[in-house]
Amino acid sequence: MGCTLVIMAAGLGSRFKGGIKQLEPFGPNGEIIMDYSIYDAVEAGFDKVVFIIREDIRKAFDEMIGNRISKYVKVDYVYQELTCLPEGFSLPEGRVKPWGHGHAVCCCKGIVNEPFAVINADDFYGKEAFVKLHDFLVEDHDDDKISLAMAGFVLKNTLSDFGSVNRGVCKIDENNMLEDVVETYNIRREADGKVYSGENESNELSENCYVSMNMWGCPVKFIDRINELFVEFLKKNQNNIKAEFLLPEGIDYMIKHDEATCELLESNDKWFGVTYAEDKPSVKNAIAKLIEDGVYPEKLWK
Repeated sequence: MGCTLVIMAAGLGSRFKGGIKQLEPFGPNGEIIMDYSIYDAVEAGFDKVVFIIREDIRKAFDEMIGNRISKYVKVDYVYQELTCLPEGFSLPEGRVKPWGHGHAVCCCKGIVNEPFAVINADDFYGKEAFVKLHDFLVEDHDDDKISLAMAGFVLKNTLSDFGSVNRGVCKIDENNMLEDVVETYNIRREADGKVYSGENESNELSENCYVSMNMWGCPVKFIDRINELFVEFLKKNQNNIKAEFLLPEGIDYMIKHDEATCELLESNDKWFGVTYAEDKPSVKNAIAKLIEDGVYPEKLWK
């Protein structure tokens, strides 16, 4: 069974000072973070990559990664535009904000026709999560429900040295099934070495708890259901020009309405991301160390 890697790359990071942060080079030969995600995914068994982008950055994508990657794995594109809406809906006046990453997955209908993993373009996830997601996706699952998986990362492996971060803190049952993802804000490590959230130091978090980094494994029928939920979202929010249809909220609805199950797949790899411009040198250094340790070849694509 083939599996597809879906990479959400339509957004620009407002906290990154200039440029398209998904296309910044981090490796010794100009590799970008997506190169490493795709390399790990192909190594794990994924045989197709779908980039979700805005049409106006297609040329940059082809030049920076699409043309290169297409020599090694099948590549396709999905355009997430504000006007990509279900029949009967139109773009409200004044809407300039994207509809959210739940909407990004909705746009994959007709292009992604096989089990898939979905990730952020500017996040480095490591090898373990791709292997576990691929293995999950090729297994047989209960057809009565939508069988999902989420890569759960250890909180301490996802923090930035340059500011606070927001994370979805996971609540799981005794069988490692996801019960809830609590969006938690202003998470940072303080001078006492402990990790806190919120505005003061009364909300301590375990640095070993699991968090969601928006890395999911989904059967193809998930796309139809998330499109149905997007229609319901639009009925309530079409005139709210800032409302976003978020993927975790759609998944949470399915779980709590007994339509889906979601297994948390533990990853102990270090996650890297460019939340702040100041993160870039540390990410470059981390990748250089992985190359030095033999995890990746110096030239990723031969």
